[in-house]
Amino acid sequence: MSVEGQVIVGLDIGTTKICAVVGELTDEGIQIIGMGSHPSEGLRKGVVVNIETTVNSIKRAVEEAEMMAGCEITGVLTGIAGGHIKGINSHGVIAVKGKEVTRREVERVIDAARAVAIPTDREVLHILPQEFILDGQEGIQDPVGMSGVRLEAKVHIVTGAVASAHNLIKCCNQAGLDVDDLVLQSLASGEAVLTDEERNLGVVLLDFGGGTTDLAIFQGEAIKHTGVLALGGNNLTTDLAMGLRTPLKEAEKLKKHYGSALVSLVAKDDVVQVESIGGQRPRRIKRAIVSEILEPRVEEILTLLQMEVERSGVTQQASGSIVLTGGSSLLEGLVEMAEQVFNFPARLGYPTGVGGLKEVVNNPMYATAVGLVLYGARNTAEKKFRIRDVNIFNRITTRMRTWFKDII
Repeated sequence: MSVEGQVIVGLDIGTTKICAVVGELTDEGIQIIGMGSHPSEGLRKGVVVNIETTVNSIKRAVEEAEMMAGCEITGVLTGIAGGHIKGINSHGVIAVKGKEVTRREVERVIDAARAVAIPTDREVLHILPQEFILDGQEGIQDPVGMSGVRLEAKVHIVTGAVASAHNLIKCCNQAGLDVDDLVLQSLASGEAVLTDEERNLGVVLLDFGGGTTDLAIFQGEAIKHTGVLALGGNNLTTDLAMGLRTPLKEAEKLKKHYGSALVSLVAKDDVVQVESIGGQRPRRIKRAIVSEILEPRVEEILTLLQMEVERSGVTQQASGSIVLTGGSSLLEGLVEMAEQVFNFPARLGYPTGVGGLKEVVNNPMYATAVGLVLYGARNTAEKKFRIRDVNIFNRITTRMRTWFKDII
């Protein structure tokens, strides 16, 4: 249960940036009171590869957020992504002991649904109920209080590599922070950018980050499918740097200021200046050349995502629209190309549902951090990762013992 005046902090540890957003719960809703951001240098494709540099970046982002919010930050909700994230759908069945379904029966059937073989090197991050079926009646969101004898549950289980989760938590701990929860980044972003109408009709959320692109298919209040593609905005930057023989920093600037996902949107006579490597003189090239390098890579990423949606088997449930968010989604022409590849209407997703300094975070690149705050406000009673001095492997063992005890 959320408490008025409580402060919730979302920490988005991304491949290109680390962002901390501070939200305060008030009687008027969630008010953003602080934000801090710092370049990320210790991650690759969403996974920690250098703990020391990641810790330093986290400290800088958190210190900036603390100064703006005027409070001390001790606990955060952290987003997790990377190619190691896997999602599976599962199904559980139990017999209802009494005449009515109670909260205990709901917990039992979810336990039955999550009793699937999970490798020892993987950690369960989320158990997301999709729907309940009572005596053959499908589409039930909350069966508590209903009468029946056979209760079924369909759930989506999200898992991640134990080592990757451990390293992420370790970085936060060394930065002086407790991790209240690890949240799938696409799930958090969905909290911030999706409308109720889009969820009801079915929507595909594409979160374009620097190192990865996260995919989530929503239908109603449920997630039907999740996936992570280990390609993102950094691949576009690298392509430009190699194709134009220019430093990475210059390639990043060209992508942001002059890049386009569609060559057809660029005027033929536009010219840009490109810095050369090795101390050579800058060159002037047609802007269309920049887009000619970017367009094939963007098309490849979107095509791979479209194939993932097809493989999920829930295409009919995602027939509403495409929502693009994340820092790399700001590339000109990306929305138009997404509409061509998916044959769905598409839009950019900006964070909503918050007040206060909402103008400061009104950018797709802050969708995950704002979504973590919204997720925390809605799930404060379900925190699982208070682990400053507790080993993650001990926590996993304890949680599994609890599951088996409940099932028995």
